[in-house]
Amino acid sequence: MTAHPDHHVVIKLGGSVAARDRVHPVAADIATLCQRSNRVLVVHGGGPQATAMQKRLGQEPNIVAGRRITDADALEVMKMVVGGSINIALCSALIAAGAKPVGLNGASSQAVAAVKRPPRVVSGGGPDPIDFGCVGDVVGINLELINLLLGSGYVPVIACLGADNLGTIYNINADIIANQAAVHLGAHQLVLVTSVRGVYADPTDRSTRMGKLTAEQAREAIADGTIAGGMIPKIEESLRILESGLQSIHIVGELGTGELLAELAQPGSIGTALVR
Repeated sequence: MTAHPDHHVVIKLGGSVAARDRVHPVAADIATLCQRSNRVLVVHGGGPQATAMQKRLGQEPNIVAGRRITDADALEVMKMVVGGSINIALCSALIAAGAKPVGLNGASSQAVAAVKRPPRVVSGGGPDPIDFGCVGDVVGINLELINLLLGSGYVPVIACLGADNLGTIYNINADIIANQAAVHLGAHQLVLVTSVRGVYADPTDRSTRMGKLTAEQAREAIADGTIAGGMIPKIEESLRILESGLQSIHIVGELGTGELLAELAQPGSIGTALVR
């Protein structure tokens, strides 16, 4: 299995790998995919950078079950860090690699349409509903805009911010945006580039990486505690869309040049592939 011409590939870059000094290898592979006539959409987060900026500004980050509770001050940080510096750095790296990036966010003609998330119970967050503040749920992707760019050879680079019909901005988990973009685009493969090189039976032992997981195996791993912390929402959101037609969802870590291409060609060879 590999990415083929005209296939849609959605790539989510976590904040830990979105820094310019770490993103060059994956940027090179994205440029190669585009040269092969694949249509590539990039979504990015910026959690570590946002947390660092909050602390510099005297804010205390509030993370519950791997999810950021976003008050008004934290939202301003997300706009500055994710919608600003990280998005610009990613576009810069992609230009250097030979791709044609276009930076976007929720306020870019509602590239990501959203509504405020109501309080809800989440895995690992206790029995009571949690109000996540200025956090949104995705209700749509501006396919007219995205397809216009993809059809002309551009790489949309979407920051993890959404907007409602009144222009209110919401912080949204980048995995969720990537998942929804993959569904709306009818993507063939979704790659989640994170801080770890996959899912491990024993997080302290790199030899225990699980190359492939079915939905049933993934749910069992969450239930027995093998999958924990911030990996829980990542897996849960992925399982919700696995049956939408995607061939596979890949969880990979910091990549060397060529490793993204290798993982797409052979799911589970570099990271962990969720398969139906």
